[in-house]
Amino acid sequence: MAAVETESAPLTLESLPTDPLLLILSFLDYRDLINCCYVSRRLSQLSSHDPLWRRHCKKYWLISEEEKTQKNQCWKSLFIDTYSDVGRYIDHYAAIKKAWDDLKKYLEPRCPRMVLSLKEGAREEDLDAVEAQIGCKLPDDYRCSYRIHNGQKLVVPGLLGSMALSNHYRSEDLLDVDTAAGGFQQRQGLKYCLPLTFCIHTGLSQYIAVEAAEGRNKNEVFYQCPDQMARNPAAIDMFIIGATFTDWFTSYVNNVVSGGFPIIRDQIFRYVHDAECVATTGDITVSVSTSFLPELSSVHPPHYFFTYRIRIEMSKDALPEKACQLDSRYWRITNAKGDVEEVQGPGVVGEFPIISPGRVYEYTSCTTFSTTSGYMEGYYTFHFLYFKDKIFNVAIPRFHMACPTFRVSIARLEMGPDEYEEMEEEEEEEEEEDDEDDSADMDESDEDDEEERRRRVFDVPIRRRRCSRLF
Repeated sequence: MAAVETESAPLTLESLPTDPLLLILSFLDYRDLINCCYVSRRLSQLSSHDPLWRRHCKKYWLISEEEKTQKNQCWKSLFIDTYSDVGRYIDHYAAIKKAWDDLKKYLEPRCPRMVLSLKEGAREEDLDAVEAQIGCKLPDDYRCSYRIHNGQKLVVPGLLGSMALSNHYRSEDLLDVDTAAGGFQQRQGLKYCLPLTFCIHTGLSQYIAVEAAEGRNKNEVFYQCPDQMARNPAAIDMFIIGATFTDWFTSYVNNVVSGGFPIIRDQIFRYVHDAECVATTGDITVSVSTSFLPELSSVHPPHYFFTYRIRIEMSKDALPEKACQLDSRYWRITNAKGDVEEVQGPGVVGEFPIISPGRVYEYTSCTTFSTTSGYMEGYYTFHFLYFKDKIFNVAIPRFHMACPTFRVSIARLEMGPDEYEEMEEEEEEEEEEDDEDDSADMDESDEDDEEERRRRVFDVPIRRRRCSRLF
């Protein structure tokens, strides 16, 4: 019998089964999927298979099934329509949109007025007009965020957090793009910087560098810190808050929605809590959260201002006879050089709180360091209400404080040796004069000594050029 030779048909794209091809296409990015439309008629048909575009709509635009149903469009049409509107932001949109969605979802039941203060998104032509006005290109991630929400109304409390001390209050609003453009800086020291936030009480703003200039990196977000020792008004140091707008905004939102920043009386307070900063003594737990205040700090001279919030809580399962009252406090304060200062005195912030089962007492105080970081630890002394002669100590956990990364003004770095030496001599002379004035004041009256003693013992602030340390 003669052998029958058969030739297999050549394998072509047209002969491949549909399911394996759809599986392959499902791994392609949207750019490659669109390019497939131009390869052949069959690939064009397969690339338009609607479920393939579902993943891209969710990945890049965060479009939910409910939104698709409401708009009554196929996934591919949704992708194309959204791309035609905000396609230039496709590398930023998902991260920023998620941050906004998470923030609003978290704040709506807790700070409804804050959510209501948000403005509708700006139009592309509005952002283009601002670029023409300031003569610089806005970062794409900044533009992307403002397409979603054009900042907020100037209200209190502000979206970007608050801080309250006995003699100081800060609440930062997120500026709309037109107001921000009005504050765009061309002066030396803040050249090409656009304000992101504004506090109507302190005038404090966070800035974004829309161009690299004066030692700043493009797109950096920072707090300005004027050099108080320099005669040059362009000598402005910077506390760096974020490398980009996305980094700055998403990290802030993460702190809020994770509960890292507490919400107190409808305001977001920017205290950072370290989970390890907790100490339990018997039935009493002490926890600490801290915050750095750039508006009360300076790099030159070195003066770094921190506030801390302490929570003292007695377990609800404690026996009633464990109720007690705080008598005094003891602090051991150590700066980055290892210098130690010990402070003790009656009560806390002028109060002697009573702690009973299930009760919580919280208070806020502050301290300063001449170094960029330091830590505090100590204990409270209590007495039992039912056994007044019986006293005991409750540990305060060690908590660290460190200022953000800062960059010294390029105007200061460019000073000549003679000019720098002259400025240093003037600083030393000013310090000597201050010391002489302090000595004279002490000789003139014992009342000043009494005021200082009361300040350190009772946490009463004293008026000075800078906010004083409180314990």
